[in-house]
Amino acid sequence: MREVQPIRDPQVIADIQNYLKVRNFRNYLLFTMGIHCGLRVSDLLNLKVGDVRDQLHISYVAQKTKNRRKRRKEKRFIIHPSYYDDLMIYIQDMDDDEYLFASRQKKSTGEKGLPISRQMAWRMISDVAQRFGLEDIGTHSLRKTWGYHMLMNAPPEQWGYVMALLMEAFGHESQEVTLRYLGLTQDMLDRMILRLSFTKTG
Repeated sequence: MREVQPIRDPQVIADIQNYLKVRNFRNYLLFTMGIHCGLRVSDLLNLKVGDVRDQLHISYVAQKTKNRRKRRKEKRFIIHPSYYDDLMIYIQDMDDDEYLFASRQKKSTGEKGLPISRQMAWRMISDVAQRFGLEDIGTHSLRKTWGYHMLMNAPPEQWGYVMALLMEAFGHESQEVTLRYLGLTQDMLDRMILRLSFTKTG
């Protein structure tokens, strides 16, 4: 099974957002929040309306670490201004105890109002990837896209600082792991090779 990749092209990201915004506002916000905060999809799906209403930051405990006492730690991420107003419009008629990304279908148990499943989120991302000609894209691609562009948009002199922040966010213990996770090892190698020149000038 191949490793999923970040979405590297900012124009493709903007095109996906515009496409989803018209087609499905909930999915647009799920995608947009995913590429702006670095959360796992499972953590995004567990957010409730009260977690975001009139907030500048969202506090959460990662689902993956909830049962690990040693690593259980509340984290915060900012609600990016680029989608803040859309998010507030989306939740204006919702109750605080509703899931932010609730399924519109009844579960087999008869329950309503539960968050969409991780499989449904994967299907949405997979459909979008196919439509826009992207390969090796999955639910993890959202947080990888966030990390990739966080680093690529940073000035070179700040890379060490940003890398330390990303390692903390992802729970990685080395830069090598983070670079490989973000698909940057190959990108950097490609760039360095393209800069090679053995032709003498002058």
